[in-house]
Amino acid sequence: MDKSEILEAIKRLAPENNDTAPGSAAFESQTGIRKADWYPHLWLRWGDALTEAGYAANRFKTATSDEVLIRSYIFLARELQHLPIGGEIRRKARTDRSFPSHTVFGRLGGKGKLLDTVLRYCQSHAGHEDILALLASRASPEGGATTRTLNRGTTVATGFVYLMKSGRHHKIGRTVSVGSRERQLAIKIPVPPTIVHTIETDDPSGVEAYWHRRFADKRGEGEWFDLSPDDIRRR
Repeated sequence: MDKSEILEAIKRLAPENNDTAPGSAAFESQTGIRKADWYPHLWLRWGDALTEAGYAANRFKTATSDEVLIRSYIFLARELQHLPIGGEIRRKARTDRSFPSHTVFGRLGGKGKLLDTVLRYCQSHAGHEDILALLASRASPEGGATTRTLNRGTTVATGFVYLMKSGRHHKIGRTVSVGSRERQLAIKIPVPPTIVHTIETDDPSGVEAYWHRRFADKRGEGEWFDLSPDDIRRR
């Protein structure tokens, strides 16, 4: 692959994305140009390629869009040949600085909702039959603590991150059974809680930590937060 072809592809894609240069995963997804086509003989880091194309760091380090997250997940699934789990996303982000952090993926709502979002994307965009096949093989959750079996036979335990409301305050926590946790809290606090949202995930501690950090300025005692209706809608 000629260097000039890659640079021209970067320059072509950036204006289509609000003058934001693509990360390596999004670039491969959109052009079919693989990392092996440029690493290590042309550049050691994707950021070096972006800089050479005229996109300095302060121009391309912007918030990651949902579509970029989906494309990045698809890219990793193809690289692994199975649906990535939380640990694999963390490892990829550590070894590829252009790949989104696992905490950013948490924005899509945990493993179950992430896979549903990827499914809808693949159904509406041609050329993703391989990912649809992987998604079709996933196990269906049936409440409580669950496991998911990947196509290579790896069984992954999942849990839940929940948002519950008691009076004017909200609790963000994690559990293996949302119903049991709700009953436990009903005994301990004066106003019985109600469930607002739940997220099924194979990384409950990581997703919980993400939401705790996001609302750190509204934190009260323990896992209780003073959230507004807008905070709940923007989840």
